[in-house]
Amino acid sequence: MKELYQKIKEHIENADAILIGASNGLSISEGYNIFADDNWFQENFSDFRSSYGIHSILEGSFYHFPSVEAKWAFSSRLISRKCYQEEPSQMMKDLHALVSSRDCFVVTSNTEDHFIPAGFSREQVFEMEGRMTQSRCASDCCEDVYENREDILRMAKAEKNGLVPSELIPRCPRCGSPVTVNFADSQLFFQTRQFQNKMQDYQNFVRKYRGKNLVILEFGVGWRNRMIKEPLMQLTASEPNAVYITFNKGEIYIPNEISDRSIGVDGDITEALREILISSSENCCRPQTPPPHPSDTL
Repeated sequence: MKELYQKIKEHIENADAILIGASNGLSISEGYNIFADDNWFQENFSDFRSSYGIHSILEGSFYHFPSVEAKWAFSSRLISRKCYQEEPSQMMKDLHALVSSRDCFVVTSNTEDHFIPAGFSREQVFEMEGRMTQSRCASDCCEDVYENREDILRMAKAEKNGLVPSELIPRCPRCGSPVTVNFADSQLFFQTRQFQNKMQDYQNFVRKYRGKNLVILEFGVGWRNRMIKEPLMQLTASEPNAVYITFNKGEIYIPNEISDRSIGVDGDITEALREILISSSENCCRPQTPPPHPSDTL
């Protein structure tokens, strides 16, 4: 595996730009599994499990709560603990360290907004299914979005017995309706100005590096994914200088048409990123063999 990791590092060092695609597998490697009734969910949402029969973050995010106070109790607790109170993981720091010397763009379906705290700029990241650190009008009176840090932390602090005080429920400044978390809960999301603008940024990045050495790093994207994986594979097929590197534990899919310019890493993403960085530092620090002294050649 060391040789494989060194090869990946060499591709990154020789790249003109890096395009990152990320989905649930990356979040799971970081310890955030929206599908699982795992220890973290049970420790943080045992009351919602017993009261509503909710057994995962995904279920809770789309659950029809009996009141907006209960809905925001679940959401503010989740967002405050996962988006605002956790320090960036070592895995995300390693990812940023690996690509920070190159022009980079991230396209992700993950909504927990963990790229920015790790060092990526907001302009570099396209959250294709929204992000939990933004809110929008629940009545869709407009397309405005709002950064929600203050509202979330205020509600999470005041939550009691699974309810947020009614007076703390954030409301749309235009129509007065309650707001909701800004993620893709309907097709209308993909028609919004914000989504279309970020999609244009994505397309502009790809266009900028047409014909150049583009390295595509894909993390935890399922083989059936048509939003991220399929476009990345198609891009690789159309770009003769592109290299496609996919990381996914237990599920590596590489089409035959791009197999000669692809690498699959089947294993833990956290470990793989750490080993790539280690292999890089070992290579940089390895003592070089000195050139022969002129007298040695006589």
